[in-house]
Amino acid sequence: MSGLRVAVVSNRKYQVRVEADAPPDALAEYDSEVTVEGIQAALRTAGHDAFFLEADEAFFDVVRAARPDICFNIAEGLRGDSRESHIPAILEMLGIPYTGARVLANALALDKAAAKMVWRESGLPTAPFQLFHHAGAPLAPDMAFPLFVKPVHEGSGMGINANSIVHDEAELRAQVAWVITTYRQPALVETFLPGREFTVGLLGNTLLPGQAPRRRLRSDFYNARGFHLFPVLELDTQRGAVKGIYNAEAKSYALDDDNAPGYLCPADIPAALRETLFDMTMLAFEALGGLDLGRVDFRLGADGQPYIVEINLLPGLNPLVSDMIIVSRAGGVPYELLINEVLNLARERYKI
Repeated sequence: MSGLRVAVVSNRKYQVRVEADAPPDALAEYDSEVTVEGIQAALRTAGHDAFFLEADEAFFDVVRAARPDICFNIAEGLRGDSRESHIPAILEMLGIPYTGARVLANALALDKAAAKMVWRESGLPTAPFQLFHHAGAPLAPDMAFPLFVKPVHEGSGMGINANSIVHDEAELRAQVAWVITTYRQPALVETFLPGREFTVGLLGNTLLPGQAPRRRLRSDFYNARGFHLFPVLELDTQRGAVKGIYNAEAKSYALDDDNAPGYLCPADIPAALRETLFDMTMLAFEALGGLDLGRVDFRLGADGQPYIVEINLLPGLNPLVSDMIIVSRAGGVPYELLINEVLNLARERYKI
C-alpha cells in the first residue's frame, strides 16, 4: 500500500472550553498531545503523511481545505447527546473517508440506554435498567436494590463515584438528582453487578447489509468472522486509590502508579469464560454496527454470568495509558501495528 495524506482528527483537552460549573471530570474523554502525536508518529512509520486537524467549530471548512485522503478519527465532539457522531456526519456529507464507526453507531454507543436496548432485543445479556429524566420518577417494579447510577451519555467513567452504588430509595433519589443536575442529562440506573470486571478489545468490521465477506489483507491475523480479539483484561478495582469502581480518576493514573487499579492481562479465567466473552464482544460490536476497532466492558452478575455493561467505539489510544493499548501489547501487537491496522481496515472498506 502506498502512503496517504492522513488527517488525525481529535479534540485536544487544552482546546476544549468548559463552563465554570462543569464537573471536575468534564475533560476526561478528550485527548492529550501524547495521544495525538503518538498516532501521527505511528502512521508515519508506515510511510503516511500524517497531520493534525482540531475537531472544533471550524472543522467543516478546515477539512475541505486540507483535502486528506482519509481521516483517522478519534474526535469525542464538543457538546450534545450525540457528540461523537458530529465528525463522522461531516465527513460523510463531504465524502471524505474516515476510520471507525459511522454516524448512527457512534450515537448509539454514546447513549448507554439505547445500546442496551439494542443488545436486549438482540438477545444479548445486559443488566436490567431504567432511565431517569427526573429524580422523582417511580422505580420500575423489576428493579431491585442494590442499583448502580451513572450518566447516560458519558464515557471514561465520568459521573461515577463512591455514591454510585445505591442501596435504598433515599440513596437512589439523591444520586439520580446529582447526576441530572451535574451532567445535565438523564441518569441510567442499572441492577448492580457485584462480580469481576473485564474488558475485551477487537479489530475488524461489521459487514454492511448486502456486503459479501471481505478477504483480509492479513488473513492470518483475523478469525473466520473477520475479527482479531485481544486478550481479556481484568480490572482489579480493589487496588489503587479508588476502591470498588473504575471511574475517571482511576483511569487517570499511570499504569505503574501505586494509585492505579490492577490491570491483569491476560485475565486468569477459565477458557470457557474467555470464549464466551470473545463471542459476546463480537456480537455486541456487530449489533451496533461497529467498524475497525472497539472495546466492550463486562461484569459478572450475582449468578456468576457475564453481562455487557457498555461499548466504546472510540476507545482511548494513548500510547502510555489506555485499556486498548494494554490489551494490544499483551497480545503481542505493538502500538505502530495497532494504529496502522485500524487505518488499513478503513482503507479496505473504502477501497483506497
